[in-house]
Amino acid sequence: MPESASVTSTVLPALPSLGTQAERLIESGVHEIAGLSAAEVRAVAAAPAEDGALLAVHPEHAPASSLAPLLRHDGRPGFVVTDMTDVDLFAPLGTLTLPDAPLYVLTGLDRGDRMANWSPDEALPALAAQDRTPLLLSEGIHWVLQQPAVLERNHCFMTIGSRLRKANGALDSRTPALWISNGTGRDGRERRNAPKVGWCWAGNRHTWLGFASAAGRRGR
Repeated sequence: MPESASVTSTVLPALPSLGTQAERLIESGVHEIAGLSAAEVRAVAAAPAEDGALLAVHPEHAPASSLAPLLRHDGRPGFVVTDMTDVDLFAPLGTLTLPDAPLYVLTGLDRGDRMANWSPDEALPALAAQDRTPLLLSEGIHWVLQQPAVLERNHCFMTIGSRLRKANGALDSRTPALWISNGTGRDGRERRNAPKVGWCWAGNRHTWLGFASAAGRRGR
């Protein structure tokens, strides 16, 4: 495996309780996007869960294109890059099993800083060997929504659990990621420092992108 980039990882603040996360989803209107009532979200969050758990809406109920604009960094809203109009077609890899529920929790989140300078093609089997599951794009957005500090310059992350399949069944070479815009090119200067949903090639390495993963997912 490749050597990891020599970057200093930061200690992230703890995720808020599931009850607080539920209120954040409700305040942001995520429950309406998902077709859920506020009471349903609160009821799910009320069930016991270990510390550090993340409450997520199943991607079939809340697509990435609807969630990205809810993110904030430096007062700027999140966005999807202009050349990713098919972002909502990126689906969980066939090797991943999602809970059959509109809301579920992820445990043991890790931003994957130690894998900075690895390619997605290299990182995916390594995560599987560690019995960890790569985050979906929608899960990564939920993480940043609940814990904005998880997205910082030189410490952003890929969400390689979501991939797009071509008509012939082969995987599209793009892999989704979350990082902070520099406001260059088609992003536009007004989007400098905004949270950005973009993509990278599956075979390319980036020193500033880790690979977000979790220990597991559980229905509520």
